Amino acid sequence: MPDAFLHAPFDNATLAIMFVTISLAYIIFSIAGFGTALVAGPVLVNYMPLSQAIPLLVLLDCVAAFGKLARMHKHVVRIELTRLLPFMMLGSVAGIALLLNTRADVLMLAMGCFVTLYAVYTMTKPIGTRHLSATWAMPLGAGGGLFGALFGSGGFLYAIYLNGRTNTKEQASATQSTLIGISTLVRMAMLTLAGAYADLALVVTALYLLPALLLGLWAGEHISFKISRHTFTRLINIIILASGITLVYRACLGIN
Repeated sequence: MPDAFLHAPFDNATLAIMFVTISLAYIIFSIAGFGTALVAGPVLVNYMPLSQAIPLLVLLDCVAAFGKLARMHKHVVRIELTRLLPFMMLGSVAGIALLLNTRADVLMLAMGCFVTLYAVYTMTKPIGTRHLSATWAMPLGAGGGLFGALFGSGGFLYAIYLNGRTNTKEQASATQSTLIGISTLVRMAMLTLAGAYADLALVVTALYLLPALLLGLWAGEHISFKISRHTFTRLINIIILASGITLVYRACLGIN
């Protein structure tokens, strides 16, 4: 058995921080259906470059998305899925190319700006659209694929589209989980071809963090929070905003 599978890729303290972070990220995923990279990404980049952190989260997201889909597949709206998929794949190809061919400091700054803007967007709560035209599948599908591949989180764009096109929350959630599952498979295949998983330490890290993923999903499904989900989500958005500002600050100072 290779040594990579005998030893943890990080020291115990780092793994503990990652474990807590991944658990929190998948509590959010369990509630919202996306957002793991928004929570985990800013922490993980303290210990690995973004070009490694995103492939790591892709491995974990694949397990989480298909686990959720297995419970909700009957609610999938196939017509909306087929509208989004082609544009999602085009966006994913562009995102992977940028991820693997852009300097680490530039990616850190870009992710910091992305995370900050996302947090501000969600906290200001713009008025939602009750019904969206099917033509929105092109920009929102492509944008979701691009941001998903580049920053590990494009699910909020799929959510905007599906919430404006489906009749129930179950339909939106199930269709979104299917799309994210397919998206992670596409990204995983492209990252594998590009050699992102040639370093076995990345795969081993995912295996070490798998229990954290399962714990987060279980907690999101079963823990009854003493505060409302609305308040809980706003608190998480504050954390995301602070993380984004920190990333921008570090990138501007050249701190890796």
